[in-house]
Amino acid sequence: MSLTDDDGQTSGSASEIVADTASGYHVLKISGYSRTKATPTGEFLKSRPFYVGGRRWHLDYYPNGDKSENADWISMILRLDDALEKEAKAQCQICFVDEAKNPALFLSVAAVTIPARGGWGRFRFIKREDLEKSKYLKDDSFTVCCNIVLINDFRAVDNEPPVFVSVPPSNLHRHFGDLIQTEKGADVVFHVGSERFAAHRCVLAARSPVFSAELFGSMKESDTAEAIRIDDMEAQVFKALLHFVYTDSLPKTKREEENVISQHLLVAADRYNLERMKLILEDKLCKYIEVGTLATILALAEQHQCHGLKKACFHFLSSPGNLRAVVATDGYKSLKTSYPAIVEELLVMLSNLV
Repeated sequence: MSLTDDDGQTSGSASEIVADTASGYHVLKISGYSRTKATPTGEFLKSRPFYVGGRRWHLDYYPNGDKSENADWISMILRLDDALEKEAKAQCQICFVDEAKNPALFLSVAAVTIPARGGWGRFRFIKREDLEKSKYLKDDSFTVCCNIVLINDFRAVDNEPPVFVSVPPSNLHRHFGDLIQTEKGADVVFHVGSERFAAHRCVLAARSPVFSAELFGSMKESDTAEAIRIDDMEAQVFKALLHFVYTDSLPKTKREEENVISQHLLVAADRYNLERMKLILEDKLCKYIEVGTLATILALAEQHQCHGLKKACFHFLSSPGNLRAVVATDGYKSLKTSYPAIVEELLVMLSNLV
């Protein structure tokens, strides 16, 4: 093989094999460790589900081991917890949170293949007696971290040429965020509850056809100098709506408040025809579907034509155990009265599964 052409000129190229990956992590805190020790060998306590690479996962914590041979140990097992009949290839790590800060520990982990609805784990994560003497157990609690790098596929790509100019990412959202914060050039005012919000008509109209109609179209307020009062929305929700309009992102919310505030924001997004915001909130609410919230979220999905969210609710109900638990709730009884068509649709779906 020659590195030169017949005319003596050199040509060449380079490529590399790369993996398409998606990565994420889940932190699980075991509070009240001493009380969990009453759990029999082979039985586990389950984390909340989480998503990495579009796949749903959860962690199983076995305080007394997953089987008799591991009865003196704590077992931690990562489960692939979605309906896809497809295996997953991934690098997985389950460790104490302090160890997770060392990337070298993770890079040395070999990839494993996890079958559909299967799992991978550290069956001998740590001996209980060792944990109880260790620095990791504090105030009867300890915290583990599960890192996942999901390997979707391998492919060959051309090597990128050297970069001489580095172009920073767009910061347009920051400039618009500053605009709403400083109120510079604001020409419309909203009163929501006891709070006042100044904004810019052209920005609102460009982002929302409803705002466009209210501010410039046939629905335009007769007196444009007057503040516009909004009586059927909380100030916190309207503030978050404006944040999305100007930055195309949702403001950070406390974890314990995210479910409720997301429901209110979805209603607001539907009202102002902000379709991307609505889909983002649908996706968020999918993660909060459980026995106690199912009826409320399903009613919300039906009322505001959230087709993906409704499918997620029906998927949850396709499990006989989940269905029995939901039917016993007061929320389901209210749903049955207010939205009988949903119940009929659910019965048709269940009959097709038999």
